[in-house]
Amino acid sequence: MSHDLRRYARQTNVRLMAGFILLLFVVGDGLIYWLYGRNAALLGVMCLVVGLLPLLLIWLILVGLEWWVKRGEG
Repeated sequence: MSHDLRRYARQTNVRLMAGFILLLFVVGDGLIYWLYGRNAALLGVMCLVVGLLPLLLIWLILVGLEWWVKRGEG
């Protein structure tokens, strides 16, 4: 059994973020659907997706920079 703490931390962060996004979409949009109806829920999903796009772009840039740095070390 390996004790790679960086891998464990990265794995934990990914799981926490996936859980947060799933909770946000299922519970948050579920409440919108329950309170306001189908059309409002669809608009809620669109707003959530558009709101998460900048975070996704920042994450992609950081992953690209990490890959570039690791490639330069080897």
